[in-house]
Amino acid sequence: MIKVKALNFSYGKDHKILENISFKAERGQCIAVLGNNGAGKSTLVKCLNRILMPKMGTVMVQNLDVKGLSRQEIARQMAYVAQTAEPSSISVYDAVLLGRTPHIRLNPTKEDHAITRKVLDRLGLNAYMLKNINELSGGELQKVMLARAVAQKPNVLILDEPTSNLDLKNQYEVLSIVRKIATEDEICVIMVIHDLNLALRYCDYFLMLKDNKIHAHGPSSIMTNQLIQDVYGIEVVVETIRGYRTVVPIAE
Repeated sequence: MIKVKALNFSYGKDHKILENISFKAERGQCIAVLGNNGAGKSTLVKCLNRILMPKMGTVMVQNLDVKGLSRQEIARQMAYVAQTAEPSSISVYDAVLLGRTPHIRLNPTKEDHAITRKVLDRLGLNAYMLKNINELSGGELQKVMLARAVAQKPNVLILDEPTSNLDLKNQYEVLSIVRKIATEDEICVIMVIHDLNLALRYCDYFLMLKDNKIHAHGPSSIMTNQLIQDVYGIEVVVETIRGYRTVVPIAE
C-alpha cells in the first residue's frame, strides 16, 4: 500500500528534521505517529504527499513513486486533512464536493454528486449540507474536512492531529468514524496524534519518533511503560481498564 524508505528532510544544511525514516503500511491499518513536540511528526506526514519535498528517500503508494506523480495524481492516491481548516464561505455540500476535484475533468458528474451525498449521509452531515462552514462548531467542521477527504476515494488518508481543538465527545466520535472508514473502505490511515489513550483505542500500528528518527514501531504491544518513559520523559503505567489499554502518568 505505502512504503517509505530512507526518508530525510531538513531546513537548510544543518537543521535536520527527519533522518532515515523507513516503514510500510497496509490497507485497513490505522497508523499512529507519536512523539514529543518537535520530533518531526507533522513534517513526516507532509513529506508523504509532497507538501514538503524530502531531501532524500522514496515514498511508494500502490507501487507508484510519489516523486514522479503530478499534484492531481497524488490527490487521487492520498487525501490530507490539516490541523486547522482554512476560512471559507462555501456550503458544507460544496466543501465536500471539492474532494472530488482530482477526479473532475470539466464539471462534476452525477457520480461525483452521488459520492458527495453518500459521504454526507455516512458522516451524519445531511442536516448541515446547506450551512456555511464558517457557522459550524469545531467538531462539525472537522467532520466536514474528513468527509471531503473521504470523497476523494484515496488509498491513503493522512490526518494531522485530527482531534486538536475538539471536546472529549467529538474526539472519540471523529476517531470512531476514522477507524470505521479504514476498515470498511480498506484504506490506510496515517494520523499524527498526541493522546496516547486515543491512539491505543483506535490505532493498530504505532510509529514512535524521537530525536527526528524512528525510535520504535510496531503493533500495540510495543507501547510499554519503558518505551513511553524513554520517549516522553515521564513515568507511566499501561493498564487495562474495562478492556482498553490505558496510559496512566505517574507524576510527582
